[in-house]
Amino acid sequence: MLPFWIALQFLSSLPVTLPGMPEPRQTGRSLLFYPAVGLLFGLLLWALDTLLQGTQPLLHAALLLSAWVLLGGGLHLDGLADSADAWLGGFGDRERTLLIMKDPRSGPIAVVTLVLVLLLKFCALLALVEAGQGMLLVLAPVMGRAALLALFLTTPYVRPGGLGQALAEHLPRPAATWVLAAVAVACLWLGGVLAMMAALLTFYVLRRTMLRRLGGTTGDTAGALLELLELAVLLALALSQP
Repeated sequence: MLPFWIALQFLSSLPVTLPGMPEPRQTGRSLLFYPAVGLLFGLLLWALDTLLQGTQPLLHAALLLSAWVLLGGGLHLDGLADSADAWLGGFGDRERTLLIMKDPRSGPIAVVTLVLVLLLKFCALLALVEAGQGMLLVLAPVMGRAALLALFLTTPYVRPGGLGQALAEHLPRPAATWVLAAVAVACLWLGGVLAMMAALLTFYVLRRTMLRRLGGTTGDTAGALLELLELAVLLALALSQP
């Protein structure tokens, strides 16, 4: 179970302590458990939604969103902000784009992007809260983290060295395919047909954009993919409510 704990430590702010520095092989296998971490997030959010029943809907949705952000520790929001800055400031140039992503400072476009994404997530959560569909909260974090697995399975990692390269090089590819297939079946069984279509379209468009600009992915663009795909799934779920 060590790969699961590695995945949980990396993807969450939950207090997880590993027994030592993991081997590259174990780090690569941890990708297989990313959807499981998403499922844990989804179940925790669903439990919080249940506890908040009867709370004023705006506050209810705001607390859910706050818990969601805290669970992830802002890791992928940071990647989204860096990617937004780099995509605008890179002017289509690969090396300039990669250089801007390494800059820890955030420009105006990063702030605007984060505000818009969080605002849209809040509105989608509010729609689900008002429709009494808290169970559907499970789908977005599962699909978002499954998308990371799919990204590393199908897309070159362009920064040499570091965690991302270890993930890509040591990912057990046949097992990853089976995990993704199981996640897809489970999400469709839960009634997420429209959400699955939104997730696949978002994944295709963003992956294609990364390949055109960078020739692959980085940790920042992977984080941006997760955040935008979660948003697309939430919007699809909210728009499908009567």
